[in-house]
Amino acid sequence: MPEILETIMMICFGVSWPVSVYKSYKARSAKGKSIAFLMLIEFGYSIGLIGKIIYNPGYVIAVYICNMVFVMADIVLYYRNRKLDKVRD
Repeated sequence: MPEILETIMMICFGVSWPVSVYKSYKARSAKGKSIAFLMLIEFGYSIGLIGKIIYNPGYVIAVYICNMVFVMADIVLYYRNRKLDKVRD
C-alpha cells in the first residue's frame, strides 16, 4: 500500500513537468526560470531513485525515471533558451 500511495504522489507531482517542458520549448526564453530550482529537483529525484533501488525496488522507480527525464529536458531547454536570450539582447 505505501508504494501505491507514493506512486500516486509522484504522478500528481510529475504531471506538471510535461507542461513546464512544453512552455519552455514554446517560450524560447529562460526568463522566469530558475536553473538552481531545476537542478535541486533533479538532485532530489536522483537521491529518491537511489534509495528506491537500494532499499525498496518496485514499479515506482519508473515514475522517478519519467519525472527525471522531464526535468532534464527542462534543464536542456533552459540552456537553449538562455542562449537565445543572449542573441536577442
